[in-house]
Amino acid sequence: MRKNPVWLLSIIFLAFSFENPNIDKDYPQGYFSSPVGHTPYITGTFGELRPNHFHSGIDIKSKTGKIGDPLYATATGTVSRIKVQASGYGKAIYLDHPNGYTTVYAHLTKFTEEIENYVKEQQYDKESFFVDLYPEAGKFNYEKGETLGKMGNTGRSTGPHIHYEIRNTATEEPINPLLFGFKYKDDIAPKLHQIKVYPLNDKHEDQGGFIKNVAKGKSGKYYVGGDTLQIDAWRMGLGIKAYDHMNGISNWNGVYAIETFVDDKLIHKTEFEKFHFDNTRYINAHTDHREKLLNKAWFNRCYKMPGNQIPMYPVLDNDGVFNIGSKTKKVTIKVSDANKNTSELVFWVKRKESKKKHTDEIFNYILPHDEENFISREDFFLNFPKGAFYENLYLKYSSSPDESNETYSNAHHVHDKKLPIHKWFKIGIRAKEIPEEKKEKAFIALCDGNKNPVNHGGKWEGEILVADARDLGDYCIMIDDVPPTITPTIFKKNLKGYSRIEFSLKDNFKTSKKLDAYTWKGYIDGRWVLFVPNSNESVITHRFEKSLTPGEHTFRLEVKDERGNLSVFERTFIR
Repeated sequence: MRKNPVWLLSIIFLAFSFENPNIDKDYPQGYFSSPVGHTPYITGTFGELRPNHFHSGIDIKSKTGKIGDPLYATATGTVSRIKVQASGYGKAIYLDHPNGYTTVYAHLTKFTEEIENYVKEQQYDKESFFVDLYPEAGKFNYEKGETLGKMGNTGRSTGPHIHYEIRNTATEEPINPLLFGFKYKDDIAPKLHQIKVYPLNDKHEDQGGFIKNVAKGKSGKYYVGGDTLQIDAWRMGLGIKAYDHMNGISNWNGVYAIETFVDDKLIHKTEFEKFHFDNTRYINAHTDHREKLLNKAWFNRCYKMPGNQIPMYPVLDNDGVFNIGSKTKKVTIKVSDANKNTSELVFWVKRKESKKKHTDEIFNYILPHDEENFISREDFFLNFPKGAFYENLYLKYSSSPDESNETYSNAHHVHDKKLPIHKWFKIGIRAKEIPEEKKEKAFIALCDGNKNPVNHGGKWEGEILVADARDLGDYCIMIDDVPPTITPTIFKKNLKGYSRIEFSLKDNFKTSKKLDAYTWKGYIDGRWVLFVPNSNESVITHRFEKSLTPGEHTFRLEVKDERGNLSVFERTFIR
């Protein structure tokens, strides 16, 4: 693999172009270079708050705003993994390095020619677009600065960029790349927007809080209007809405560290240094999930919910919860980015006597967060594994008959869909008057806020249909015996001069993320051919191979939905 002298010179130039982040971490400094050949503008930071996960790397934008920027190996290494999928990382490549780290490059539009050929060979061999490959050690080696491929927009991506990670090879934990001496320009401190106050009971359960705006004073520090907050509780936790900003870009990025002090004592610290993928869904305990759903607001909790197990808090005094007592307490929150630019908020809190009468909320079951929980009724059951909740759940449940012709069970109303669930749980529903010939097409449906059913699949256990779920809400049994539709968007009899064919797929039900919405197989002259899906698999495209000869050819496309309903599109075409 040929070295690129121009790129090697640019590495040297970039090494001296910007200040070195002043991070006191024991990671090799300067070992890894930038994966791009232009000034890196970071549009997504490590640990940034994303739906159901923490961001596991950094995002660097395209120089031109278009796909095609060359990407480079940031250190000498060997390819250990190549993954191609419709969503997620799209086209991604993993390099193992001799110092015990792995770098990951995601959303590529193209690999190098030799890897492209290898991947296509494997796709045809497995007759699948989706491949997760582990080449033998030493099959593909790259020197630092050699081209790995081209920047793209594949997978779950909203614009041309490179998602770049550094992982511990042995543990697969992603580590903040900005701790490795990555060169970039940032002398802008994070901006603080709001705080949320959480009155808590003796179990550290949220009793319903309130939000206060913060503003920046002449001193440069932030403050809360009114200076002193009066809290109707004996103990409390805090949350803060804050974003990082960097030179040359307008993005609102995630922050690196949040420290909470009470009377100048550090009681809680969040630090986005590293995490394990097994723990990434704990973001729903670290953030205020309800605020995110209702108001699209991301609040970092500055205290630990009882069921939050992520080891991301190097300082944790009493879970970050503090007693208010009779004396006024000083609260300081410091928010920093990875370059140690810091913003500070100072305010005071004191307890006020409550004049409100406490009313007990009505519920059906108490489900402890640190136990397995099983609810069984004659026509319905729920089985939650230990650790499914972030705090004890006081679950409300009811059922009602559904008179529509589309359902085959009672409707089961399970608490509140806005409550996050950490682990998949089992749900079982007894069918009502379902024809035997339709049982194989039955599925458990969740109705979302728009009443659009989501197919969660299901397998029969006697007269009970059982499925996996990870949302609370309204469930029932429905039938899907309607094949998906196949609409040709680029296809006709005469395809001379065309480089590809394309089809749009549509089904009558959405599917759970744990299930495959579609499976498909395409054939030209009886031979399987590769179709590439878009990120949500609603459009699939085949690019003609160079080996396809001129003349007439037969084409067949088979598409199945999750319940096995089959549609077939058959035509002949001329090349």
